[in-house]
Amino acid sequence: MTAASRGIRRHDALRALLSAFTAVLLCACMVSAGHAAPKPSAKKLRKELAQLQKQSETMIAEYHAGRVELQKVEKSEKVARGNLERAQRQFDSAAAEIRLLAAEQYRAGRMGMTAALLVNTDPGAMLNRLALTQQLIREQDAKLQGFAKIRDFHRAARTAADERAEQLRASLKKLDGQKKRAEKLIGQIKDRIDRLYPTPGLRRADGSWVPQLPSGPDNITPRMRLVRQLIAQRFGPRFGIGCYRADGGIAGGGEHPLGRACDFMLSTGGGMPSAAETNRGHQIAAWAIKNARRLGIMYIIFRQRIWHVRTGTWRMMSDRGGTTANHYDHPHISVY
Repeated sequence: MTAASRGIRRHDALRALLSAFTAVLLCACMVSAGHAAPKPSAKKLRKELAQLQKQSETMIAEYHAGRVELQKVEKSEKVARGNLERAQRQFDSAAAEIRLLAAEQYRAGRMGMTAALLVNTDPGAMLNRLALTQQLIREQDAKLQGFAKIRDFHRAARTAADERAEQLRASLKKLDGQKKRAEKLIGQIKDRIDRLYPTPGLRRADGSWVPQLPSGPDNITPRMRLVRQLIAQRFGPRFGIGCYRADGGIAGGGEHPLGRACDFMLSTGGGMPSAAETNRGHQIAAWAIKNARRLGIMYIIFRQRIWHVRTGTWRMMSDRGGTTANHYDHPHISVY
């Protein structure tokens, strides 16, 4: 028997063994599927997701309206507090005038009575002076009562504003809790949708993935195509997603020419992204880290740092001299 024929026989035996092993796995999966509850379809999950997102948007709108109303109430409370302080100063001033006038009346009355005993002063003149003093006291008392009403009104207004502000803060706290719970549930449903898509390709025993060849008009691998699809569905391709390009430093280890890398842009023209877009970049990177082993993601570059699945940690990179070159305007994701 020649070496070639022996090799053919070994190949046929290996193929038969793999076929038998595959059959056993399929039977096991079918038995397991028969006992397990049926998984929800992507259509059903997307319907649940749309409903939850609608509820979340309603909560966000109510939360925003509550914040606006709270600002108005706090402004009214501030105005009422200022009016109360002015009314209190006016009240205190008027009260001081009344006390001074009463003291003067008391002294004048005592002196008038003493003078009347010593000198025969005209009683009519004394009554006129007393009547004038009493008139002044009545006018000051009316003024004082007016200030007291103003003070009490503003004090009541401030109390009402304080109570309304407290009610609004409690409502906002409740809404915020509901919104967070809805966002958590939305994230869970999105995770379930992601897991409905099996990762293309073969996985080695050590957990790494066998590299794939690019295909299709976009010149990327099926594995990279799935990662791009899931990120676009979940986070949106707002400023575009760049994957295959002929240059990219194959000699230096770049995966773009191999169809195994994509850039998820956060701005255009090399500009620094906004705070919201930078946060979206962090969310994309966090999602990629969370799903790295399942989807065959090899490493992520974002904001002059690189994360590799082998180490599971971020490390700084050397300065390449620009916003785009240092990956500040996009997360870069490479797959095996």
